[in-house]
Amino acid sequence: MSLDRPTDGVVASNTNPDAAEPARPSLLRRWSREPLLHFLLIGVALFVGYGYLHPKSEDTSASNRIVLTPDDLVQMSVAWRAQGRPPPTAEQMRNLIELKVREEVLFREAMALGLDKDDTIVKRRLAQKMEFLAEGASVDNDPSAETLRAWFNDNQQRFALLPRVTFRHLYFSSDRHGERTREAAAKALEQVAGQSATSSDVAALGDPFMYQDYYGDRSFDDIAKLFGPNFARALVNAKPGSWQGPVETGYGWHLVFVDSSAPGRVPAFEEIESDVKAGWIADQRAQAKAKAYDTMRARYEVVLPEKP
Repeated sequence: MSLDRPTDGVVASNTNPDAAEPARPSLLRRWSREPLLHFLLIGVALFVGYGYLHPKSEDTSASNRIVLTPDDLVQMSVAWRAQGRPPPTAEQMRNLIELKVREEVLFREAMALGLDKDDTIVKRRLAQKMEFLAEGASVDNDPSAETLRAWFNDNQQRFALLPRVTFRHLYFSSDRHGERTREAAAKALEQVAGQSATSSDVAALGDPFMYQDYYGDRSFDDIAKLFGPNFARALVNAKPGSWQGPVETGYGWHLVFVDSSAPGRVPAFEEIESDVKAGWIADQRAQAKAKAYDTMRARYEVVLPEKP
């Protein structure tokens, strides 16, 4: 066996290892000179730093949480009892909670799908909410008596009480008397003159009426709604205590007996102070709403289509 032959598995080399290192840089040294590696290291450092400064919440899906507060539960219970029911049982409360959760789930899913976009009903509802916010944002709900009295003096007619009348009537049907209906009523007027309004003989002269024969303490508007404004005006101008007419309505002709009447009037401030306060607040809210809308409206430009 020759002494110069290398043994199995061993590579013979006459080269000195220390002499080869300067001509062949190590792998680590080569990578350290790569710009790409520098870029990656910087990116990792920035990522780690951001994560440290902005730690993630343990709940990564907070938008999927439905949180009900104690006030929510109280409102559900109050709404339940407002319907005349006893306080809800534990099972009924669970059902109310599930209905609330169902509403919230469907709402969020609808929003996620963009179903609120270009929806007329949604737009109208949101517009109403904006009006509610605008009208109540700067309204004083506790004005002084002097403020209310001054406002009442400028708006008395808004609180005027309409005339009220207590009356009874005899009805004459156009279907029964035809063209001679008014003549029949006029003839009956001659017969009832001087007689008691409650006499059975008087009542027998008229025709059956689909509603009442007697109306106590009715306002002008009440009478006008049932018989028409012409009939209401005739009653207001009629002298109490005697039969008068005939007066025409859409039903036919009538003789009327006014028992009593009260003319229209403006009540004193002290009589209706609570109503005046409600009217003042409503007026202030309307003004606040109009002012807020004018401010918002000024921020927009409306472009109309050109005329063809």
